[in-house]
Order: sequence, then C-alpha cells, then structure tokens
Amino acid sequence: MIVIWLPIHFNTLNMAFINPHINFNGNAEVAFNFYKAIFGGEFVKVVRFKDMVAMGHTFDAAEANKIMHIALPIGGNILMGNDVPAILGVVDEKENRSKIAVSAKDLVEAESIFKGLSEGGEVEMPLAASPWGSYFGMLRDQFGIEWMVDYDPNYRAEIN
Repeated sequence: MIVIWLPIHFNTLNMAFINPHINFNGNAEVAFNFYKAIFGGEFVKVVRFKDMVAMGHTFDAAEANKIMHIALPIGGNILMGNDVPAILGVVDEKENRSKIAVSAKDLVEAESIFKGLSEGGEVEMPLAASPWGSYFGMLRDQFGIEWMVDYDPNYRAEIN
C-alpha cells in the first residue's frame, strides 16, 4: 500500500473539523490514559455504560464500568473512543484501519509524540526526512491504532 499524505491544517481554514473515533475491545480507558500521558490535557467527557441505564438501556454487569464514550482534546481536534459492547462483537485490532495523522509544531514535538506512541507498539516507518520535505513516520501503537506523525519545517502557519 502506498500512502501519500499531504498536511492540511484546518485551523487556518473556516471549515469543520474531523475528529477521529476509535473502537476498543474493553481497554478504551487504558488506551486513553496512555494517549493523555503523551499529549497532555484532560478528558472533556467520560461516559460509562452504567450511565446509560437512566436512559432505559441495559448492559451486562461485566460491561457496566466500560467506556461508552470518552473524549480527549488534542490541539484543535478531539480524539474520541469507546469500548464495543459484547453484543456487537469484537473489533479486529489488526485490521487495516484509517491512520490518525498528527501535525507537530516542531521536530522536538514530533520526536516526542512518535517515541511515546511507539512504546510497546510497532514502527512501520521511522520518523525521518521524507521525499516531500517534511519529517514523517508511521507506527501502530500498543493498542493496534495506526498513527502518522509529521512535522513540516516549511509550513509557517500557526498550529494551535
């Protein structure tokens, strides 16, 4: 598979944001605490399946404390996720998922993010100078999520 990725910085345009959402097999909270440790910030929303009972939904007791919805702001976007209830089956964690692209503000940040996300995971392409002039790398983190990390030294617009 050939991946061509061109950085588009939506905070400089008057457009809607695209926020990635990831399904997990019962380890969403662990994964999101891992991401929070790397990117910083605080969760803006954490809803557990047991919180949905008041709305008339019922869930197995084993799933009551699992995550129905979690949201972590990263830059101008929000990374969202949930645990998939058993009734919906199991997520194939090695499937060919879409990658989450991170545009770093500088090379130090790109290296830090890449190193943190790759801990316990698998580097697909080391962070290095790319043919298109940026520093670019790809990896699959310890939870099976695929990431692309990019820093373009020629891009001058402010990244929030």
